[in-house]
Amino acid sequence: MRRTLRIISMIVILALMFAACNPSEAKGDLNHDYSSWAHYGGTPDGSRYSELTEINKDNVKSLREVWRFSSRDKDQNNRSQNQCNPIIIDTILYSTSPQSKLLALNARTGKAIWIYDPAKEDSSIITDPMRFYKVNRGVAYWPGNKSNGPRLFYNVGGKIQCISAEEGGLIRSFGQNGHIDLSQDLDRDPSTFNPFVANTSPPIIFKDLLITGSRVAESIDAAPGHIRAYNVVTGDLTWIFHTIPHPGELNHDTWPDPLAYTRLGGANAWSGMSLDHQRGIVYIPLGSVSGDFYGGTRKGDNLYGNSLVALDAQTGKYIWHFQTVHHDLWDRDLPAPPNLLRVKHQNKWVDAVAQITKQGYVFLFDRTDGTPLFDIVETSVSLEALPGEWPAPTQPIPVAPPPFTDQYFSEDEVGGLSESDHKKLIARYRDVAHKELFHPPSQNGNWIFPGFDGGGEWGGAAVDQEHQIMYINSSRLPWIMEMIPQESNQESGLSGGALTYQNYCAACHGGNRNGYGAAYPELTRIGFKYTSEEIRSIINNGLNMMPGFPQIQGLDLAQLTDFLTIGDATNLAENTHKEAGKWSNKEPLTPQELAPTTPFKMNGYNRFLDDKGYPGIKPPWGTLTAIDLNKGVINWQVPLGHHDELYIDGIARTGTENYGGPLVTKGGIVVIGATKDAKLHIFDATTGDLLWEAELPAPAYATPATYAIDGRQYIVINCGGGKIGSPSGDEIVAFALE
Repeated sequence: MRRTLRIISMIVILALMFAACNPSEAKGDLNHDYSSWAHYGGTPDGSRYSELTEINKDNVKSLREVWRFSSRDKDQNNRSQNQCNPIIIDTILYSTSPQSKLLALNARTGKAIWIYDPAKEDSSIITDPMRFYKVNRGVAYWPGNKSNGPRLFYNVGGKIQCISAEEGGLIRSFGQNGHIDLSQDLDRDPSTFNPFVANTSPPIIFKDLLITGSRVAESIDAAPGHIRAYNVVTGDLTWIFHTIPHPGELNHDTWPDPLAYTRLGGANAWSGMSLDHQRGIVYIPLGSVSGDFYGGTRKGDNLYGNSLVALDAQTGKYIWHFQTVHHDLWDRDLPAPPNLLRVKHQNKWVDAVAQITKQGYVFLFDRTDGTPLFDIVETSVSLEALPGEWPAPTQPIPVAPPPFTDQYFSEDEVGGLSESDHKKLIARYRDVAHKELFHPPSQNGNWIFPGFDGGGEWGGAAVDQEHQIMYINSSRLPWIMEMIPQESNQESGLSGGALTYQNYCAACHGGNRNGYGAAYPELTRIGFKYTSEEIRSIINNGLNMMPGFPQIQGLDLAQLTDFLTIGDATNLAENTHKEAGKWSNKEPLTPQELAPTTPFKMNGYNRFLDDKGYPGIKPPWGTLTAIDLNKGVINWQVPLGHHDELYIDGIARTGTENYGGPLVTKGGIVVIGATKDAKLHIFDATTGDLLWEAELPAPAYATPATYAIDGRQYIVINCGGGKIGSPSGDEIVAFALE
């Protein structure tokens, strides 16, 4: 009898071991600690899920603010932002400030333990006048080993800083005096591309490797967006994956031009990445190949642009990919790290990866080999294109889940708060010729809907690991895209300054310098706000989300500065050219060297707004959606946010434009800031009912975090504002039950 019991016990143990080693046959995912928030997005799988339950849908009305920390470094002119998702290690919360300071706070009280200011430590950062306005979205933590203490890594513009987690000081033995310069190690001669290379999302750590993407310029001369892994102790480059394949590499032969890798850039991972620690696979969402809106110089589908790519995290070797947009002409970058989870598909548990897109789609794959779990149909699209363009004849569209935002902007949906507003908007609507998704850019205008910012955006989605429900926020705002010819100086009749403005600035700030709202400010009075020296610095170094244009030098920089401050600089004095040398140690570039290399450019990022600045489409203007990833269906969708000053007949909540993502907990709640109305919202995860809201000191365009200390659960969020006309903020606010 005893022998029989021993045999049965051994069988049970072996069965449990088998289940642990075969995750597709067992519920749960990746053995992550979902009770902590030690990584960007909570865990390396990017799920933004917490198994904490002290705060739940039954008691959420008892939430109260328990601490608030201010870094006191916001920009008083509302230009700064703070999009950081904090991490919590033991009892210490790590976050960043609007001026790129790294903060270590007591997670119980919000009191500062130490503050690292890169401007005081790194002389190259001190000389960057725009360092206070670089956007940072997170921090990466390495626990250390026998020889090295725990480390923190975060981005300050174009450099990854390595900081002691215990002392808050720069670890100068790492990399180049404590940092990695992202403009280096790209397997290209730096003189062949735009030197603007930075990062907004944190790197991800696998064992002793720091894996990073980058943000590059949007122009055709952008730097390559290759993925790189560095040793966490030394900062030495360990491997590189070429996102535009080099000769001899897989898929290099998909490029009609075999030398494309020598002159094209982009295909970069600016939004972060997710990691399957158990399998050692890193999942990387990539953006489009440069330049964004005209592709006549980059024939073919443009691999690996707009692709989700799976790599061996230890070696960087290719495993699989899927391209979500062929030959992108609409800036449809993959905007957020994918979510790793286990789904019940065709009565079997499958380890899956879910990737959201700006178009409003969710692509769901088997994470081991990239097999789609729901059918993806290559759908024919219009080929009516600009001269010299080579649009793809089909685009991949998933059969399920359905899109989480509208795909077509009809005349019936044109809004307006009054009859006169509506008539104006209708007239503008009818001026735009092309309304279909994936219609190639044209001179007659295209509706971009979902807008250029999505659909899905960098805030990403949250996934309930227990019920396989995805929660995703989205703005519902059409944008207008119009292409215009690029002209040479002689053809246009413009002065050097005006022509340089048209070639580099007009797409965002308008041909008349009147801008397109707070995101793209008007420049007609910029000379009253900044000195000429400051303007030159902004042009070369960038500001907020504007990239730098260091290639504009010498006479061209002088003429552009004068054009911005005093108007058309056709008759510049002869000594302007001589004085240009004071502003740069480089030889002035000739007009031929600055000449555009594409025949068309986009004429601005135009939100479709009424005269008061409200979206020109009927509400809701922002939504939160719950998607069942097992079944591939939408469970519910509700407005997210509200313009309290508006009353629209029949509309209880308007929704607002939103940036930043949600988190979901086992307590049955979805927590999200993100909205222009400067509130933190909590929804019932099952029904979508709004359970609770709290006023914040500034809009929280960031993802919240949740953690527990001594059994008490906290919810914390950065309130940085600064986008879409919002006031800037510099406070972190934490909530807990009374």
